[in-house]
Amino acid sequence: MTHFKTEIADRTEQMVANATLQKASLDFLRSSAKAQYSYNFHWMDRPIIQYPQDIVAMQELIYDLRPDLIIETGIAHGGSLVFSASVLAMLDMVDAIEAGESFDPSVSKRKVLGIDIDIRDHNRAAIDAHPMRSRIEMIQGSSVDSKIINQVRDFASGYEKVLVCLDSNHTHEHVLEELRAYAPLTSVGSYCVVFDTLIEYMEADTYTDRPWGKGNNPFTAIQAYLQENGSFEVDHQIHERLLITVAQNGFLRRIA
Repeated sequence: MTHFKTEIADRTEQMVANATLQKASLDFLRSSAKAQYSYNFHWMDRPIIQYPQDIVAMQELIYDLRPDLIIETGIAHGGSLVFSASVLAMLDMVDAIEAGESFDPSVSKRKVLGIDIDIRDHNRAAIDAHPMRSRIEMIQGSSVDSKIINQVRDFASGYEKVLVCLDSNHTHEHVLEELRAYAPLTSVGSYCVVFDTLIEYMEADTYTDRPWGKGNNPFTAIQAYLQENGSFEVDHQIHERLLITVAQNGFLRRIA
C-alpha cells in the first residue's frame, strides 16, 4: 500500500498540471449538478445524495481514522448516516478479527450522530427500521441553535476519535456558525469535512431558488474560519485526486 499510495500522489500531481483534464472535470461538475446527478445513488437502500467519488473518499477516511463518533449535520433521507454506520460496523468487525475475538453485530461500539432541523416522519421511520439503526443517533433542531450545540457537545464528550461532516444549510453564515460550533469537536489528526464548496465554482445563476450562491456558500465560510482558527488546514491532496467532488477545499484536517 505504501507504493500504491506513492503512485497516487504522483498521478495526482500530473492531473493537477493537466489543464484539459481540470477543465473537463469542472465542466462535468457544473453540468451534472444541474442535472441532479447526486440524486441517482443510494446506500443500503437509502438515498445518499452524494457523488460516488465522495462516498469512496469518505470510506477511505473513516477506515484510516477509525473514529469512535461521526457527527453529521444534515440528515435528509438518512443515506449518509446509514453509510457511515455501515463502515463503522465494518471497523468493529475488523477490530474483533485483529484482536482474535468474536464479532457481535448487535454491539455498537461506535456511533453516528445526525442533526437536522426537520427529520421528516417518513425518513425517520425508514431509518428506525434500518438494520444499521443501533449505531445511529439523531437530534432534531437547528444545528446552530445553542441548545442543540450543547447536546452535541455533551454527546461527543464520551468519545475520543471524532470525525465531523457538515452538509446542511449551505449559506456562508450558517456554515461558519457550524464550523465554530462543531469543528473544535474534531479530534487532532481527524477531519472536519465541509460539503458543497462546489457552489463557489458554479455559474452565478445556478442557485436562483436557494439562499446560497457564488460568494455566499461553504467555501467562503471555510476561508473565513481558517482566518480565525489555526487548528485546521485544507488537505488539498484529497480533492485533487478525486477530480469529481462537491467538497473542493472542504477536507479540513485538524493539526492542533
